[in-house]
Amino acid sequence: MTRSELIAQIHLKQSFLCVGLDPDLTKIPKHLLQLEDPIFEFNKAIIDATKEYCVAYKPNTAFYEALGVKGWKALEKTINYIPKDCFIIADAKRGDIGNTSLAYAKAFFETLPCDAITVAPYMGADSVLPFYTYKDAWVVLLALTSNTGSADFQLLEVNNQTLYAEVIKKALTWGNDANTMFVVGATRGKEIAELRKLAPSHFFLVPGVGAQGGSLEEVFNYGANKEVGLLVNSSRAILYAQDGEDFADGAKKEALKIQTEMAMYLQRLR
Repeated sequence: MTRSELIAQIHLKQSFLCVGLDPDLTKIPKHLLQLEDPIFEFNKAIIDATKEYCVAYKPNTAFYEALGVKGWKALEKTINYIPKDCFIIADAKRGDIGNTSLAYAKAFFETLPCDAITVAPYMGADSVLPFYTYKDAWVVLLALTSNTGSADFQLLEVNNQTLYAEVIKKALTWGNDANTMFVVGATRGKEIAELRKLAPSHFFLVPGVGAQGGSLEEVFNYGANKEVGLLVNSSRAILYAQDGEDFADGAKKEALKIQTEMAMYLQRLR
Protein backbone atom coordinates (compact mmCIF):
# COMPACT_ATOMS: atom_id res chain seq x y z
CA MET A 1 0.00 0.00 0.00
CA THR A 2 1.36 3.41 -0.96
CA ARG A 3 1.46 6.45 1.28
CA SER A 4 -1.36 8.17 -0.63
CA GLU A 5 -3.52 5.02 -0.41
CA LEU A 6 -2.95 4.79 3.33
CA ILE A 7 -3.85 8.44 3.85
CA ALA A 8 -6.98 7.97 1.73
CA GLN A 9 -8.09 5.04 3.90
CA ILE A 10 -7.53 7.08 7.06
CA HIS A 11 -9.85 9.80 5.80
CA LEU A 12 -12.38 7.36 4.35
CA LYS A 13 -12.75 5.41 7.60
CA GLN A 14 -12.07 8.42 9.83
CA SER A 15 -9.61 6.26 11.69
CA PHE A 16 -5.90 5.77 12.19
CA LEU A 17 -6.39 2.63 14.27
CA CYS A 18 -4.09 -0.35 13.89
CA VAL A 19 -5.28 -3.58 15.51
CA GLY A 20 -2.50 -5.75 16.88
CA LEU A 21 -3.14 -9.42 16.19
CA ASP A 22 -1.27 -10.96 19.13
CA PRO A 23 -3.24 -14.14 19.88
CA ASP A 24 -2.36 -15.93 23.09
CA LEU A 25 -3.67 -19.47 23.48
CA THR A 26 -3.97 -18.93 27.23
CA LYS A 27 -6.27 -15.93 26.73
CA ILE A 28 -8.45 -16.67 23.71
CA PRO A 29 -11.94 -18.07 24.44
CA LYS A 30 -11.81 -21.72 25.43
CA HIS A 31 -14.44 -22.87 22.94
CA LEU A 32 -12.03 -22.03 20.09
CA LEU A 33 -9.42 -24.45 21.41
CA GLN A 34 -11.54 -27.34 20.16
CA LEU A 35 -11.14 -26.18 16.55
CA GLU A 36 -8.43 -27.30 14.14
CA ASP A 37 -6.82 -23.85 13.96
CA PRO A 38 -7.95 -21.81 16.99
CA ILE A 39 -5.50 -18.98 16.32
CA PHE A 40 -6.79 -18.35 12.82
CA GLU A 41 -10.42 -18.68 13.89
CA PHE A 42 -9.81 -16.14 16.67
CA ASN A 43 -8.07 -13.72 14.27
CA LYS A 44 -10.75 -14.19 11.62
CA ALA A 45 -13.48 -13.23 14.07
CA ILE A 46 -11.48 -10.20 15.29
CA ILE A 47 -10.85 -9.03 11.72
CA ASP A 48 -14.52 -9.41 10.75
CA ALA A 49 -15.52 -7.43 13.84
CA THR A 50 -13.03 -4.57 13.46
CA LYS A 51 -12.33 -4.08 9.74
CA GLU A 52 -14.81 -1.20 9.47
CA TYR A 53 -13.02 0.76 12.17
CA CYS A 54 -9.33 0.26 11.52
CA VAL A 55 -6.95 0.95 8.65
CA ALA A 56 -4.18 -1.47 9.63
CA TYR A 57 -3.45 -4.80 11.26
CA LYS A 58 -0.20 -5.72 12.99
CA PRO A 59 0.39 -9.41 13.69
CA ASN A 60 3.25 -9.86 16.16
CA THR A 61 5.11 -12.82 14.68
CA ALA A 62 6.39 -14.07 18.05
CA PHE A 63 2.93 -15.34 19.00
CA TYR A 64 2.86 -17.47 15.84
CA GLU A 65 6.49 -18.57 15.75
CA ALA A 66 6.14 -19.90 19.29
CA LEU A 67 3.69 -22.49 17.97
CA GLY A 68 5.99 -23.86 15.27
CA VAL A 69 4.61 -24.92 11.89
CA LYS A 70 0.98 -24.60 13.00
CA GLY A 71 1.60 -21.05 14.12
CA TRP A 72 3.25 -20.07 10.86
CA LYS A 73 0.33 -21.53 8.91
CA ALA A 74 -2.09 -19.57 11.07
CA LEU A 75 -0.08 -16.40 10.40
CA GLU A 76 -0.13 -17.04 6.66
CA LYS A 77 -3.89 -17.62 6.63
CA THR A 78 -4.43 -14.54 8.79
CA ILE A 79 -2.43 -12.25 6.52
CA ASN A 80 -4.20 -13.56 3.43
CA TYR A 81 -7.58 -13.00 5.14
CA ILE A 82 -6.99 -9.35 6.00
CA PRO A 83 -8.95 -7.08 3.61
CA LYS A 84 -6.94 -5.53 0.79
CA ASP A 85 -7.84 -2.01 1.90
CA CYS A 86 -6.02 -2.52 5.20
CA PHE A 87 -2.32 -1.89 5.76
CA ILE A 88 -0.48 -4.99 7.04
CA ILE A 89 2.51 -4.66 9.35
CA ALA A 90 4.58 -7.71 10.22
CA ASP A 91 5.74 -6.93 13.75
CA ALA A 92 8.86 -9.08 13.47
CA LYS A 93 11.53 -6.67 14.77
CA ARG A 94 14.14 -8.11 12.43
CA GLY A 95 17.59 -6.72 11.72
CA ASP A 96 20.75 -8.51 10.61
CA ILE A 97 23.43 -7.93 8.01
CA GLY A 98 23.43 -8.52 4.25
CA ASN A 99 21.75 -11.62 2.89
CA THR A 100 20.07 -12.37 6.21
CA SER A 101 18.07 -9.14 6.15
CA LEU A 102 17.31 -9.71 2.49
CA ALA A 103 15.92 -13.14 3.38
CA TYR A 104 13.79 -11.58 6.12
CA ALA A 105 12.51 -9.04 3.58
CA LYS A 106 11.63 -11.81 1.15
CA ALA A 107 9.79 -13.71 3.89
CA PHE A 108 7.50 -10.80 4.73
CA PHE A 109 7.21 -8.99 1.40
CA GLU A 110 7.04 -11.99 -0.96
CA THR A 111 6.20 -15.22 0.85
CA LEU A 112 3.78 -13.34 3.11
CA PRO A 113 2.29 -10.29 1.36
CA CYS A 114 2.82 -7.67 4.06
CA ASP A 115 3.07 -3.94 3.43
CA ALA A 116 5.58 -3.29 6.19
CA ILE A 117 7.94 -4.89 8.68
CA THR A 118 9.30 -3.61 11.97
CA VAL A 119 13.10 -3.46 12.02
CA ALA A 120 15.62 -2.87 14.81
CA PRO A 121 18.13 -0.35 13.41
CA TYR A 122 20.89 -0.64 15.98
CA MET A 123 23.19 -2.76 13.79
CA GLY A 124 23.33 0.11 11.32
CA ALA A 125 22.77 0.72 7.62
CA ASP A 126 23.80 -2.68 6.29
CA SER A 127 21.16 -4.34 8.47
CA VAL A 128 18.39 -2.01 7.28
CA LEU A 129 19.05 -1.15 3.63
CA PRO A 130 18.18 -4.64 2.27
CA PHE A 131 14.58 -4.07 3.35
CA TYR A 132 14.39 -1.05 1.04
CA THR A 133 14.99 -3.14 -2.08
CA TYR A 134 11.27 -3.91 -2.33
CA LYS A 135 9.20 -1.31 -4.16
CA ASP A 136 6.18 0.04 -2.24
CA ALA A 137 7.24 -1.82 0.92
CA TRP A 138 7.64 0.01 4.21
CA VAL A 139 10.35 -0.23 6.85
CA VAL A 140 9.11 0.55 10.36
CA LEU A 141 12.14 1.42 12.48
CA LEU A 142 12.19 1.17 16.27
CA ALA A 143 12.93 4.69 17.42
CA LEU A 144 11.62 5.47 20.90
CA THR A 145 9.88 2.58 22.58
CA SER A 146 7.76 2.64 25.73
CA ASN A 147 9.30 -0.24 27.66
CA THR A 148 11.22 0.50 30.85
CA GLY A 149 14.51 -0.81 29.46
CA SER A 150 14.45 1.69 26.59
CA ALA A 151 16.25 4.10 28.91
CA ASP A 152 19.28 1.79 28.90
CA PHE A 153 20.26 2.91 25.41
CA GLN A 154 17.69 5.03 23.58
CA LEU A 155 17.81 7.93 26.03
CA LEU A 156 21.60 8.08 26.34
CA GLU A 157 23.21 11.38 25.39
CA VAL A 158 25.31 11.21 22.21
CA ASN A 159 26.73 14.33 20.56
CA ASN A 160 24.61 16.50 22.87
CA GLN A 161 21.38 14.75 21.96
CA THR A 162 19.64 11.46 22.68
CA LEU A 163 20.70 8.30 20.91
CA TYR A 164 17.20 7.80 19.50
CA ALA A 165 17.46 11.22 17.84
CA GLU A 166 20.77 10.18 16.27
CA VAL A 167 19.14 7.00 14.97
CA ILE A 168 16.27 8.94 13.43
CA LYS A 169 18.57 11.47 11.78
CA LYS A 170 20.60 8.67 10.22
CA ALA A 171 17.48 6.78 9.17
CA LEU A 172 16.23 9.82 7.27
CA THR A 173 19.13 9.27 4.86
CA TRP A 174 18.13 5.64 4.25
CA GLY A 175 14.53 6.11 3.17
CA ASN A 176 11.79 8.71 2.84
CA ASP A 177 8.31 9.44 4.11
CA ALA A 178 6.81 7.09 1.51
CA ASN A 179 8.64 3.99 2.74
CA THR A 180 9.74 4.65 6.32
CA MET A 181 7.85 4.83 9.61
CA PHE A 182 9.11 5.14 13.15
CA VAL A 183 7.88 3.27 16.22
CA VAL A 184 7.19 5.72 19.03
CA GLY A 185 5.68 4.60 22.35
CA ALA A 186 2.38 6.23 23.30
CA THR A 187 3.55 6.77 26.87
CA ARG A 188 6.34 9.11 25.75
CA GLY A 189 4.17 12.25 25.64
CA LYS A 190 6.24 15.35 24.99
CA GLU A 191 9.06 13.32 23.48
CA ILE A 192 6.68 12.52 20.60
CA ALA A 193 6.62 16.23 19.83
CA GLU A 194 10.42 16.34 19.77
CA LEU A 195 10.48 13.36 17.44
CA ARG A 196 7.93 15.04 15.18
CA LYS A 197 10.33 17.96 14.77
CA LEU A 198 13.00 15.54 13.55
CA ALA A 199 10.66 13.75 11.13
CA PRO A 200 7.85 16.20 10.29
CA SER A 201 6.26 14.25 7.44
CA HIS A 202 6.86 10.62 8.38
CA PHE A 203 4.28 8.25 9.80
CA PHE A 204 4.66 7.11 13.41
CA LEU A 205 3.48 3.69 14.51
CA VAL A 206 2.40 4.23 18.10
CA PRO A 207 1.85 1.27 20.44
CA GLY A 208 0.91 1.63 24.07
CA VAL A 209 -2.62 3.07 23.88
CA GLY A 210 -5.10 1.09 25.94
CA ALA A 211 -3.71 -1.66 28.15
CA GLN A 212 -0.36 0.12 28.51
CA GLY A 213 -1.93 3.38 29.58
CA GLY A 214 -1.06 5.72 26.72
CA SER A 215 -3.41 8.63 26.00
CA LEU A 216 -4.82 8.78 22.47
CA GLU A 217 -5.54 12.49 22.77
CA GLU A 218 -1.99 13.19 23.94
CA VAL A 219 -0.54 11.15 21.08
CA PHE A 220 -2.64 13.09 18.57
CA ASN A 221 -1.85 16.48 20.05
CA TYR A 222 1.90 15.85 20.10
CA GLY A 223 2.31 13.64 17.05
CA ALA A 224 -0.20 14.45 14.32
CA ASN A 225 0.87 16.32 11.22
CA LYS A 226 -1.24 17.80 8.42
CA GLU A 227 -1.65 14.36 6.82
CA VAL A 228 -2.34 12.69 10.18
CA GLY A 229 0.98 10.82 10.16
CA LEU A 230 -0.10 8.35 12.83
CA LEU A 231 -1.04 4.71 13.12
CA VAL A 232 -2.05 4.04 16.71
CA ASN A 233 -1.96 0.39 17.68
CA SER A 234 -4.23 -1.32 20.18
CA SER A 235 -3.87 -5.04 20.86
CA ARG A 236 -5.00 -6.47 24.20
CA ALA A 237 -7.65 -3.82 24.82
CA ILE A 238 -9.44 -4.93 21.65
CA LEU A 239 -8.57 -8.63 21.45
CA TYR A 240 -9.58 -9.43 25.01
CA ALA A 241 -12.26 -6.81 25.60
CA GLN A 242 -14.76 -9.59 26.20
CA ASP A 243 -14.51 -13.32 26.91
CA GLY A 244 -16.77 -16.17 25.91
CA GLU A 245 -18.45 -17.00 22.62
CA ASP A 246 -19.40 -13.37 21.98
CA PHE A 247 -15.78 -12.15 22.29
CA ALA A 248 -15.92 -10.57 18.83
CA ASP A 249 -18.76 -8.28 19.95
CA GLY A 250 -16.51 -6.89 22.67
CA ALA A 251 -13.72 -6.33 20.16
CA LYS A 252 -16.11 -4.52 17.84
CA LYS A 253 -17.36 -2.22 20.59
CA GLU A 254 -13.83 -1.34 21.70
CA ALA A 255 -12.65 -0.70 18.13
CA LEU A 256 -15.69 1.50 17.48
CA LYS A 257 -15.04 3.40 20.70
CA ILE A 258 -11.45 4.15 19.63
CA GLN A 259 -12.46 5.00 16.05
CA THR A 260 -15.14 7.41 17.29
CA GLU A 261 -12.56 9.26 19.38
CA MET A 262 -10.15 9.31 16.44
CA ALA A 263 -12.81 10.75 14.13
CA MET A 264 -13.31 13.60 16.57
CA TYR A 265 -9.59 14.42 16.53
CA LEU A 266 -9.39 14.18 12.73
CA GLN A 267 -11.95 16.98 12.47
CA ARG A 268 -9.26 19.29 13.84
CA LEU A 269 -7.18 18.81 10.67
CA ARG A 270 -9.87 20.26 8.42
